[in-house]
Amino acid sequence: MPETDAYHIQIETDGDNGIPIYDIEFETDYGDYDFEVDIETGSIVGADYEVDEEWLDQLGGSAVTLDQARAVVQEKVPGADPEDIQLWEEDRDGRGRYEGEFFSGSMKYEFEIDSRTGIIFDWTADLRD
Repeated sequence: MPETDAYHIQIETDGDNGIPIYDIEFETDYGDYDFEVDIETGSIVGADYEVDEEWLDQLGGSAVTLDQARAVVQEKVPGADPEDIQLWEEDRDGRGRYEGEFFSGSMKYEFEIDSRTGIIFDWTADLRD
């Protein structure tokens, strides 16, 4: 994402699980983003983004199966064990999606993938409590 796409940028110091963090929030025309960065190491210890669904068709991509959706997640989190990724199909609003969650290392991940485009449009990664 080009830096010029971000606006309403807010950076605050905070803490998460006893770790001092920078809480970085910003918006784009196509979604909202929130990152938590460990002040001492620079590691991302939390991430949350949501792409507005009306942008999904404009962003392109191609339809994916359940197994292909699992591969999309594995690509995003290298080293993720495919057997640990819980994944199911939802069709609440007439637009198919895959929802899921898994744990990897010290992180818990939750996500939604658009079945028409293969795009992860809702992603949350947080340190386990």
